[in-house]
Amino acid sequence: MSDALQDTYVPNAIRVPLLSGGLLRKSKSKLMKELEPIEPALSVEMYLDDRRSHQSKATTTAHRSRLSSFVDWLDERGIDNLNELTGRLVKEYKLHRRKESDWAPSTEKSNLDTIRVFVRWAEGIEAVEANLSQRIQSPVLNGDENVRHTELDSETSEKVLSNLETYHYCSTQHVTLALIWHTMCRRSAVHALDLKDYDPKDQHLRFVHRPESGTPLKNKEKSNRYMAVSDSIAELLDDWIAYKRPEVVDEYGRKPLLSSKNGRLHGSTIGGYAYKYTQPCKYDGECPVDGRDQESCTAASHQKIADCPESVSPHPFRRGSITHWLRSDVPPRVISDRADVSERVIEKHYDERTELEEMEQRREFLDSI
Repeated sequence: MSDALQDTYVPNAIRVPLLSGGLLRKSKSKLMKELEPIEPALSVEMYLDDRRSHQSKATTTAHRSRLSSFVDWLDERGIDNLNELTGRLVKEYKLHRRKESDWAPSTEKSNLDTIRVFVRWAEGIEAVEANLSQRIQSPVLNGDENVRHTELDSETSEKVLSNLETYHYCSTQHVTLALIWHTMCRRSAVHALDLKDYDPKDQHLRFVHRPESGTPLKNKEKSNRYMAVSDSIAELLDDWIAYKRPEVVDEYGRKPLLSSKNGRLHGSTIGGYAYKYTQPCKYDGECPVDGRDQESCTAASHQKIADCPESVSPHPFRRGSITHWLRSDVPPRVISDRADVSERVIEKHYDERTELEEMEQRREFLDSI
């Protein structure tokens, strides 16, 4: 072979043999022409469909939410072809959201991690420039930056549940939120309960991992367990089943414990209950936020209930309940087994007691030593 056609190694280049003897890098414009044009919104739908089989519904929902915000921002910038995405644009989006949405470090990291995974997938279908994902930097969190501290304190939860008991006794909302607070369970766990999982005679619930019929539990088979319930919760469940529960089956032929006329109660519906009934105007009749008028507040509408800065999702119910049990001197091991979470995770993510509170609780044991 002549010297003109020798294939010489050129670092980080796309090599093209030329009769003139040498190798030339393809220009950026040439590389762009090799990409397949695709609308950002369509690429996100393809990405979610491709990953749906090997990730949980909760993860899919989270990725959809984060990427939808990103796509909306691209649309506002007039970008209708994902080929145009650059590292600079992602950086601008991060700075925009940090300023406009007051992103916490953990929120910023989760969003950028999702965008980076999506961009890596897009590289595989020639929708963005090769290796673009490597230029998307996600923050490294230190210490407590990755720990969320939002909780529903016991005083507020008592008001929320008291309001439901007084004005909406034995409603789907009442039963659902009372169960989450009493059991310390995740939303997915109460969503997964079947009618047969409640034993009214022995007053206990049974949690079972059933991924084949749409209700997986967080820790799979390790989440399988029995849980005793109090007399008041048992009475509430008995009344719910006898008088209010819709007699329906889900798409798998199972009878859900928490049901609506359309079947098993949806996870987003459970979230909506939490956001709606933890609004102070619902349980206190007053709004603590300066400048908000209850008559014109947008958060009063069903579509905007999560916009209320004082309301919380189901997870703070769980966190607040775990903290309440800890403050009531229930051993962490008991809480761990009941809530399906390790003692280490309880200490890091759920225990909202101050160091002073912990000291005072330990003081009570001194007399017995």
